[in-house]
Amino acid sequence: MEISEDLKELNLIWDEIKKSFSSELSETTIELWFGGLVISDFYKNVIYLRAPSSLKAKIVREKHLERIKRGFCEYLGLDVDVSVFYGSENVYRIVHTPVVIEDEPYINPNKEVEVGSEQFPYHFEYTFDNFIVGTSNNFAHAACLGVAENPAFLESDKRSSAGEIMRTFNPLFIHGPSGLGKTHLLHAIINKIKTKIPDAKILYITCEGFTNQLIDHLSTNSMSLFKEKYRKCDVLLIDDVQFLQGKKSTQEEFFHTFNSLYEDHKQIILTSDRPPKEISPLDDRIRTRFEWGLIADIQPPDSELRLAIIKKKAEQVGIELPEDVLEYLADNLRSNVRQIEGAIKKLAAQKFLSGKEITFELAKGCIYELLDGEDPVKIIINKIFESVEKHCEVTKEDILSETRKAEIAFARHVTAFLIKEMTGLSYPKIAKTLNRRNHTTCISSCHFIEERLESDKEFAAEINAMKKEISGK
Repeated sequence: MEISEDLKELNLIWDEIKKSFSSELSETTIELWFGGLVISDFYKNVIYLRAPSSLKAKIVREKHLERIKRGFCEYLGLDVDVSVFYGSENVYRIVHTPVVIEDEPYINPNKEVEVGSEQFPYHFEYTFDNFIVGTSNNFAHAACLGVAENPAFLESDKRSSAGEIMRTFNPLFIHGPSGLGKTHLLHAIINKIKTKIPDAKILYITCEGFTNQLIDHLSTNSMSLFKEKYRKCDVLLIDDVQFLQGKKSTQEEFFHTFNSLYEDHKQIILTSDRPPKEISPLDDRIRTRFEWGLIADIQPPDSELRLAIIKKKAEQVGIELPEDVLEYLADNLRSNVRQIEGAIKKLAAQKFLSGKEITFELAKGCIYELLDGEDPVKIIINKIFESVEKHCEVTKEDILSETRKAEIAFARHVTAFLIKEMTGLSYPKIAKTLNRRNHTTCISSCHFIEERLESDKEFAAEINAMKKEISGK
């Protein structure tokens, strides 16, 4: 049965609720028991979740039902009930009674998936085409695309001259804070390689999954199977390798796996929330190997990229956002792409549930709890003015005035710099905030302060103190 648009929106909400469980459950547990559960109906304040097997339905009902119910109630702001079932959707939709088939053959949830198998849970929706590129991620995007088009295992006669250069970019190490698109790029690489080389043996896993599988194989004396799996693939992608830190036995096995693949000219791609030199404690042999190839970082998106992402995400969930809402979201959702996705899905849910159009006030209410303790931009700007007033002994009115007195001009430079650093607002918006007619004056202000910071350690210390005072950290 084709899923309706309403249920598509509810399943987007379900995706966000599953992510919220990460503070209580591991990613492996979330994927194991909640992966494959889809919302089949929302009827008389009951959300019906259909499970792919009776075993999964039974475990979720017994162990996780209250957690799921709490997640929906908090997210939707409604008192809803949740029912988890396994069975025929057609029968279910007629009687609205979960049909549970108890005699289904047992399916081992920990059954290993063959390397490169089409059954492996690839995210086919993650491609290079729908990855939004900006100044904060363009290098990482280009590096990943280059590796996807010319992976290390590709035979020399099938490579271009550029491809031979890309072969030296092994391993490819991508680092940056959580929620900026590292996993999207990994799956884009997988999808690109599978399109170009269908029989390529590709293995993607999180570092936690790698560790758990290693422990399982050690406990069952089946390490030969583990080695066969991980050392015979063409491409190995490991997400969140920072979790190798402190795990000596996992690091040892990873070291030998890495060497085996590297010597066989297989492609290795790794992600982390920090660069190799900051992963500690980590065996120096592994740190050195992380740095053998190409290291690419992803930074939080600037205001222009945030605006592009918001427009794209809104288009994907089928909602239109007024200009004032777009600007408000771009100014305030500064942390990561995941935060932006959560806000857009919540707005879509509010529109779906209320039937009302999205307004500025609705947007403010929706994103407040998604800011994770961050102050909205307007509050940060007010704190910046207060700090500059105190440290530079001028008033906000002075800063916003037309006067060019040296001490006031200097305070204006500092204010422009702190707004850029702490909010990521564009120069035109900073100019508007400071009552300047031309944003080039704000660019000059920021450059002036940056040069002063490099040459004056005492001034640098004072600026850092002001930042801590403003952020409260």
